[in-house]
Amino acid sequence: MRFYGTFFLSLDAKGRIAIPATERAKLEELCCSRVVVTADLGDRLLVYPEPYFDELADRLNQLPSLKPTTEALQRTLLGYASYAKLDTQGRVLLTPAQRTLAGLEKEAVLIGVGNRYQLWRKDAWAEQQKRDRELAAAALAEEPELADFRL
Repeated sequence: MRFYGTFFLSLDAKGRIAIPATERAKLEELCCSRVVVTADLGDRLLVYPEPYFDELADRLNQLPSLKPTTEALQRTLLGYASYAKLDTQGRVLLTPAQRTLAGLEKEAVLIGVGNRYQLWRKDAWAEQQKRDRELAAAALAEEPELADFRL
């Protein structure tokens, strides 16, 4: 199952986000609404369906444990991870550490990116969109064959 789309969300007073109904249905079917929220390498969070995160965690645990890069990835992706089951209203609680890392206070943007979601601060997402458009334009100028993906 793949996740796509952009959804504008609000955090409630307890630091919860409500997953949109269309996405809840997918998560219910795929993993009985069990997700893992964790940090990404940028100032955003990742929301994985539990089985997809478990696969990632298994791969991380197979990396050489004494390498600094392995430790950094494990501290980030595993150290910030929290398992959750969406409540009856489709909400999931973000931990204080997760909210601080991503700078999330009131508004967020949930982006479906294949096997997971990215959770952005609204203003950071707007800035990223500009960078993405510039990067895409530069890539198309250098590699016109990429234009096959344009609509």
